[in-house]
Amino acid sequence: MSYQVLARKWRPRNFSTLVGQEHVVRALTHALSEKRLHHAYLFTGTRGVGKTTIARILAKSLNCESGITATPCGTCSACQEIDSGRFVDLLEVDAATNTKVDEMRQLLENAVYAPTRGRFKVYVIDEVHMLSNSAFNAMLKTLEEPPEHVKFILATTDPQKIPVTVLSRCLQFNLKQMPVSAITTHLAHILQAESVPFDSGALALVARSAAGSMRDALSLLDQAIAHGAGKVEESQVRSMLGTVDLDYLFAILEALQAGDASALLRVAADLSVRSLSFGAALQELGALLTRVQIAQCVPGAVDDDDPEREQLLQVAAALSPEFVQLAYQIVNIGRNELSTAPDEYAGFVMTLLRLHTFRPASVADVVASVPVRSRPPVIPVTRPVAAVTPAPAPVVKPLETPAPVLSSPSVSKPSLQSAADSDWHEIVAGLQLSGLARTLAQHCELRQLNEADCLLRLSPSHSHLQMKPAPDRLEQALSEYFGRPLKVRFELAQNEVDTPAETAGREKRERQDKAIASIEEDSFVRDVIESFDASVVDTSIRPIT
Repeated sequence: MSYQVLARKWRPRNFSTLVGQEHVVRALTHALSEKRLHHAYLFTGTRGVGKTTIARILAKSLNCESGITATPCGTCSACQEIDSGRFVDLLEVDAATNTKVDEMRQLLENAVYAPTRGRFKVYVIDEVHMLSNSAFNAMLKTLEEPPEHVKFILATTDPQKIPVTVLSRCLQFNLKQMPVSAITTHLAHILQAESVPFDSGALALVARSAAGSMRDALSLLDQAIAHGAGKVEESQVRSMLGTVDLDYLFAILEALQAGDASALLRVAADLSVRSLSFGAALQELGALLTRVQIAQCVPGAVDDDDPEREQLLQVAAALSPEFVQLAYQIVNIGRNELSTAPDEYAGFVMTLLRLHTFRPASVADVVASVPVRSRPPVIPVTRPVAAVTPAPAPVVKPLETPAPVLSSPSVSKPSLQSAADSDWHEIVAGLQLSGLARTLAQHCELRQLNEADCLLRLSPSHSHLQMKPAPDRLEQALSEYFGRPLKVRFELAQNEVDTPAETAGREKRERQDKAIASIEEDSFVRDVIESFDASVVDTSIRPIT
């Protein structure tokens, strides 16, 4: 017996085995159970999502010998003939090859005659948007008021080309693209039934490459089985699809973290030797950066079963969120520019070197680059009088040593007010920190400082910055700054005074507003605006620092 491809062998035969289109199945099942049948149905969606499959299942439900039902038996002669494609009252028409009005008229002339075998005569017109305007006009009257024994099922991948007069005569169902998880689960079920060994990572690659099409996924699975000699292994599937191994992508991120441009060039050379697609490499790198940003902002969203969980969390802790955002943008732009590059290798290398060269200035870098200004005075927050009077507050004074120390070491615990008087902005500017640890310090407010303890307040909206190892690095930097061991504790609450990050942001906005005002007040600019009815684009103005 000849081999039958998986896409045909595993085509769903009833609604219960259909994958990924629950909204359509629910509506059709209820309509069939209650005998509320429409005379014309329109199924829309991309290729391989089940339009023709649902049409055939619906035809079986209408003509099953057990009666109109949402669960056709599959064993009667009508069901078996429909499955095999030889049921005389099921007419499947390819509109792409029968576009003319004469062909449509000839097809509809037989609609007036009663069905030969079944209960209904079912017309399935695939790619109906390919019909000519004359053919659409020829079928309008029959489509609006067909004989009681006729049902129309139309399918299309481009509903925008169908006339409104046809759309208004049909019940329209929009079939969704299959999610990767649904495709992966279905492929695993098929391989288990076929007794084919497989790797879960290989199925995930096939599912992503299918781009929402179950038929494409099954075709790729057939190819993967043949390529792997009866096995579906991740390395073989990557080789077959030409996808980039995640090890290369993590190597790129590690090289960016270390600032090693030569390592980036080695990765590009390795990809070139393996003849892998540089466009696919940038696409996969963009997807990986998305996962890294999610791990930074919502660590709990990383699945415990994710095989790359540890690597993701390590990279997320090592890279700053600002750099990940910039890298994502650079990767997408570089991917779009591959077609205009001298060659794809040059475009890919320039994208990697752009990632190496451009880094967003962190909040601390912005503060350090801005001339020293008088900060607004800290307004003490009125607090209720406590039952126990707190101990006297020590005064924090700068000494000749590089790091400030407490001038009253005999007092073990200063009050919250003295901690607020300490210039946390200057302390942070003097810390030897970078990346996530510096960002964490920039978003904190100093609440308490004594010989062995430091209490920092962090807004709940920035709680994700406490991801390890940032707090440990901040504690080590503060201990080195003050010259003694310090235990850093955090409390989650809304800040009462401006953090260094908020101060830097406010000063940046003030400089921007001042620059915009100076441009708008310029006499030449005003003359141009009045003469040419022009306007100033605020986003194009950059202050000179």
